[in-house]
Amino acid sequence: MKKRIVVFPGDGIGPEVVGQAKKVLVRAAEMGSLALDVQEFPIGGASIDIFGVPLKEEYLKVAKRADAVLLGAVGGPKWDVVEPSIRPEQALLALRKGLKTYANLRPARPYSALLKASTLKEEVVKDVDILVVRELTGGIYFGRPRGIKDGKKGYNTLVYDRKEIERIARKAFDLAMLRKKHVTSVDKANILETSMLWREVVKEVAAGYPAIRLDHMYVDNCAMQIIRSPGQFDVILTDNMFGDILSDEASMLTGSLGMLPSASIGDKKGLFEPIHGSAPDIAGKGIANPIATIASVAMMLEYSFSRVDLSALIEEAIQEVLQDGLRTKDIDDGSGDVVSTERMGEEIVKRFEHRASQRGIGNVGKTK
Repeated sequence: MKKRIVVFPGDGIGPEVVGQAKKVLVRAAEMGSLALDVQEFPIGGASIDIFGVPLKEEYLKVAKRADAVLLGAVGGPKWDVVEPSIRPEQALLALRKGLKTYANLRPARPYSALLKASTLKEEVVKDVDILVVRELTGGIYFGRPRGIKDGKKGYNTLVYDRKEIERIARKAFDLAMLRKKHVTSVDKANILETSMLWREVVKEVAAGYPAIRLDHMYVDNCAMQIIRSPGQFDVILTDNMFGDILSDEASMLTGSLGMLPSASIGDKKGLFEPIHGSAPDIAGKGIANPIATIASVAMMLEYSFSRVDLSALIEEAIQEVLQDGLRTKDIDDGSGDVVSTERMGEEIVKRFEHRASQRGIGNVGKTK
């Protein structure tokens, strides 16, 4: 049976980097005998330009029926003037809620070939391997009431219930069991009642995982510690807004937002996207870094289709192109050759093919 994948290229550099990720996905599926049915639809600003809304309801329905969704970044200055209710970013919230992808997984693991690209000292970032587990469908981004009153007062509501905290905590603990068995729960329990409940529930869940070491840390201290001593972290568990901020901070350990993927997963569905934005200032120039989006495809193959073999080969191909000195402009450290978005994608495909063939993975599946 074919695996159904919906692709939303997005805005700005989205179509460019998603285009290269699709090449990698299709080739991996062909060589790994994974039959795909891929459909592509506009989202965000591109959808507003065509349909007047950031995400058509019928496309959301198709995404709900799919096995996985690949998403590019959305938004840009062009759409800053539209009503808040139809801004491009509303499409992301609708997708996350509609697909019930309550857990956002954002790894921060610097590539050895790019240690010098980090703004931190090499000895600080070497061997860092952090997984931020962010609650994605609750908290202040979804709370009601919200709005702007008479152009004078803006308000948002921060709400979490016990069930939401329990399920994201269990996801974090389950993932930690596969790693170093260490969870750092990040909150603001000295100020916020929601964080007080968060800490209480996380402690209760932790009782069922005696092998896991659990720490609690205030978000402001965590933000400092990620820069001061990132090697102390394994799994960081936190809420929607804190996770948004901390994962972007952690991404800079690698030297570029263009390097980091993410997976948003629930009990059944998966949404995969780079953590960077649409970068409209470089759109169309062919210089965007596709690696984060390609690595998101690797996460899709692992989490949605249980093809760890193909996922690992993509990661190895990425490592190899970087070791060989290929760089896009954002990660140019003067040590290699600067290549275009398309060239980087092509080189990753070549290295994937070579490694797959070496390991006897080479059957051709059917891809639509």
